[in-house]
Amino acid sequence: MRTVQLGKDTIPAIAIGTWSWGTGINGGNKIFGNSYGLEELFPVFKSGIENGLTLWDTAAVYGMGASEAILGRCIEQFENIIVSTKFTPVAIQSKKALMKSFNKSMERLNREIIDIYWIHNPSNIEKWIEQAVGLYKAGKVKHIGVSNHNLKQVKEASKILEAHGIHLDAVQNHYSLLYRKSEREGILEWCKGNATCFFAYMVLEQGALTGNYSVSNPFKGRSRRTKAFPAETLGKIEPLINTMQKIADKHYADVSQIAIAWAIKKGTIPLVGATKVSQIESISRADKIILEQSEMELLEQAALNTGVSVKAGWER
Repeated sequence: MRTVQLGKDTIPAIAIGTWSWGTGINGGNKIFGNSYGLEELFPVFKSGIENGLTLWDTAAVYGMGASEAILGRCIEQFENIIVSTKFTPVAIQSKKALMKSFNKSMERLNREIIDIYWIHNPSNIEKWIEQAVGLYKAGKVKHIGVSNHNLKQVKEASKILEAHGIHLDAVQNHYSLLYRKSEREGILEWCKGNATCFFAYMVLEQGALTGNYSVSNPFKGRSRRTKAFPAETLGKIEPLINTMQKIADKHYADVSQIAIAWAIKKGTIPLVGATKVSQIESISRADKIILEQSEMELLEQAALNTGVSVKAGWER
């Protein structure tokens, strides 16, 4: 597994997301239509570690703690795991909300230090960044990042941290072949120019860009991704999937690996969800695929031609 620099630390070029781990509000059953627990997911985690995928991303809001709790149980048996979790601001919260959330996250994850701590949205930027600074100075957080922020908000967060002598080490936004707003806004360019890692979540659009789903085989049940990608939308992206498949065949790869390799070539750290060992094995090989510029252009034009851009409800 290739590595990249996050501040002074070295991390894998691909991160694994656990949004679909566990059930409950914002859990796997609501977002992805599945219900995976520790028994099913521990082999997935173990396989990830064996394949050099040591960076695992979660959030207190995923299953309202369920994801963190499962990840925490997995971590117990391993060392040198890089843990990334988030505090999610809402409209009305007490001044102690971040610290309460952080302490509960630490308890569920069974950690004394969080490697990357994210402010999950831009509500009250100064208030929550300042509190994250307190955690950083106390040695409880190694890196501070912001998620779902636009360029203006990223710059504001960076300026607040800079006043404390702290660097904004990471930005995490929705970014895929079908959703390139962070690129159009200039966030990727800003990150590159400021030595800030850009983490791209939903690179596979919750499975829509894996080649496993189609008009004849749509997402089942009632979940967020079923609503985002009904059969009609899957039909619209079929030409893109076909282009991805042709390029995958050339590289002896699968469609999902092409989506991940594209994100790596764009200078991002793909954050890819996994609930099966076979998915881990596929993800771990994606960083070995080096796409040519002509292939990048084919992919991007095919994506543009679909006319599909799925903006999530939380994205402003």
